[in-house]
Amino acid sequence: MRIARFVESYFEAWNQYDPEGVADHLTDDGYYCDVPQNLRKSHEELVNHLQNYFLTYPHRYELIGDILTGESTIAFQYRSIPENTSRGFVSSYNGAEFMTLDGDAAVSITDYYEVTGQDGKRATILAESAEHRRPKYAKSGLSDDQLQEIKLRMERIMRAQQLFLRSDLTLPKLAATVGCSVNHLSQVINAGCGMSFFEYLNKFRVDYAKKLLSAPDSGGAILNIAFTVGFNSNSAFYTAFKKCVGQTPAHYRRTQLERSH
Repeated sequence: MRIARFVESYFEAWNQYDPEGVADHLTDDGYYCDVPQNLRKSHEELVNHLQNYFLTYPHRYELIGDILTGESTIAFQYRSIPENTSRGFVSSYNGAEFMTLDGDAAVSITDYYEVTGQDGKRATILAESAEHRRPKYAKSGLSDDQLQEIKLRMERIMRAQQLFLRSDLTLPKLAATVGCSVNHLSQVINAGCGMSFFEYLNKFRVDYAKKLLSAPDSGGAILNIAFTVGFNSNSAFYTAFKKCVGQTPAHYRRTQLERSH
């Protein structure tokens, strides 16, 4: 396992608001420990928690400095920057994570952070569980007709504007473009499309990449195609492509070119 790629993939999952992607960095029996809240979550518990957390607190996460490595551990510092400060809840904050590794996954992820509110006082963005701050889908008020209407509008906008090509596209940004709340759009994607936002976005990107890879003059670097369709790294592109297509991008291009001759 390459440590830099592992950490890069971890940050990408956080920045794509992908609960499964974050949790999949754990081993099957691994756990995530939030030190300030004194909470310890398994893979499934972390997924459930982040589904609500990302709706309430859309942040962007950046690596600070170098990744420190030990025999089976890594540690790094990060900065969390809110996507929208209009709520006036918290400003940017710094934290540090320590991971114990087993092969290509983490047995434990320990998160330390301290948040300062815009009033200068200490605060914690998890002080109240997001589950209690957000209504469940059953209480969201979206009827089946409303869900389908938003879904169709989202599909039209995604295809017409090719928003999936934007590497910085997030759930809140898409919701603003579609003209609905983040919670409603999440319900549409989860319940109406049967996938997470990250999976939904990657489906469009991979479909577009397949067209580029199938073109007769498709001889350029696959990394360029990855960036063209909206991915931030080659590893993330390969992982998403293989998950959707069952082949690596290189294998897919080779197969398509052979068929055309």
